Amino acid sequence: MFMLGPVAFVGPCKGPINFNLKGSLEASNNPSTFFLDHWISFKYVDQLVLNGGGFLIGHGEAAWRYNDCATNSRCRSLPITMRFDFVTNSRVNYIHSINSKNAHFNLFACHNFNMSHIRIIAPEDSPNTDGIHIGISSNINIRDSIIGTGDDCIAMLEGSRDIEITGVHCGPGHGFSVGSLGGTRNEETVSGIVIRNSTLRGTQNGLRIKTWAPSPPSLATNFLFDDIIMDDVNNPIFIDQQYCPRPPCNWKAQSNVKIKNVTFRKVRGTSSSQVAVKLQCSRSAPCEGVKLVNINLDYRGPEGRVQSSCLNVYGASYGLQLPSGCL
Repeated sequence: MFMLGPVAFVGPCKGPINFNLKGSLEASNNPSTFFLDHWISFKYVDQLVLNGGGFLIGHGEAAWRYNDCATNSRCRSLPITMRFDFVTNSRVNYIHSINSKNAHFNLFACHNFNMSHIRIIAPEDSPNTDGIHIGISSNINIRDSIIGTGDDCIAMLEGSRDIEITGVHCGPGHGFSVGSLGGTRNEETVSGIVIRNSTLRGTQNGLRIKTWAPSPPSLATNFLFDDIIMDDVNNPIFIDQQYCPRPPCNWKAQSNVKIKNVTFRKVRGTSSSQVAVKLQCSRSAPCEGVKLVNINLDYRGPEGRVQSSCLNVYGASYGLQLPSGCL
């Protein structure tokens, strides 16, 4: 076990780079290191291979009390355990990340990047500990991994294109999230998101697309959520175009993020809320081309039979529909 202070590996490099992580690396408990944007960072690297089965011990429990962004507009972000910025044609395999201070892994401007057999662990109540955070990146493949954390298991933000997630178990956490989108002007399109053959257990949300309201125009299109198992998940299928995590909220404001061509197929299991399918789209930019195919979500709570709710959405339902479709 080795203590490691903040470090950045910066290219460009002349050839492939192989990092073997064995044993455990421990982040500092010293608050003087808490307000950088990273603990370990890779920048401008092509053909990086990171593996070895090792552990990244983030000691987030020493820093989470400094996360006051819910009440302090001038808060400073805590360090992300491992950042990849402008990293291409690379892969990360067999790495464990435990108790990050902020997000565990962050991908920005990465292309042709594969992650597999990743294990991410943080308490359910740990703030902003996203498992894998993706933005302005393309051709990202994440598979055969386990993510349990205090925020989104995987979050795909502006400019996420051609992302494939396969065989990932999520829970606890906030589920698989696209967004939040529409927070700034001229956001890049989000497209080509595929999540398949994955499970969620005890999460706050399941498959979620979230946008701010009000918001400037942008586009989110061509999503496939296929062969997904839900176990006691709140909001299993959720399009939320009135995303407002902290009041006061302007419920009359409208999002101008256009969501289109979204398919939920073979999503099954149990919901911890009565409304298992919520498609709450914008009046000014209604959702289009939404498909519900063979949905089987049960609810056994005191409120009654499982329900669905649709607002400002155009699409169609096919095959089994439990709850009964509202499209």
